[in-house]
Amino acid sequence: QLTAVLKSTGGAAGVTAKAAKDLATSLMGLTTYDDEAVLSAENLLLTFTNVGSKVFPDATRAILDMSTAMGQDLLTTTLQVGKALQSPVEGVTALQRVGVRLSETQKQQVKDFMAVGDAASAQRLILAELSTEFGGSAAAAASTFGGRMAQLKNAFGEIQESIGNALLPILQELATKLAGWLQAHRDEIQ
Repeated sequence: QLTAVLKSTGGAAGVTAKAAKDLATSLMGLTTYDDEAVLSAENLLLTFTNVGSKVFPDATRAILDMSTAMGQDLLTTTLQVGKALQSPVEGVTALQRVGVRLSETQKQQVKDFMAVGDAASAQRLILAELSTEFGGSAAAAASTFGGRMAQLKNAFGEIQESIGNALLPILQELATKLAGWLQAHRDEIQ
């Protein structure tokens, strides 16, 4: 999916597949989200082509924090934050509908940045407010007993994935040979 998103957007964000995977892996160690969930959020965030590589890591962290603090799924939060960063002036209004409050000064600053074509500064202002409101929520959740158990589950999942990936070529070859044997001995089996 990551490769497909990067291809379809022409790599507009300037984020490589390796950078996205590395970020997902590092955030898995700091939060209760596994790397697949983080990567899924990153994939969706990358579809917002105005979100560049300079704000992408902070936007991903903001999504995890906001999702944790608000108790909503990553998809919903990613859409909210992605839309806000894609079109910051309209995004401020959309974020307000879900409880994020920017001051009148901040809203004007966003408009001023956008008026001079400085989307990155407008995006950073929005991310700073998200950090003020929700920053550290995902890490705090990971430091609870339930959070530590979720991280343990994620670690076991990674081990299972590694074992499965190592066995996959063997199982594929076995399946091919078994299918051939069954075809060759179909009459005897029947």
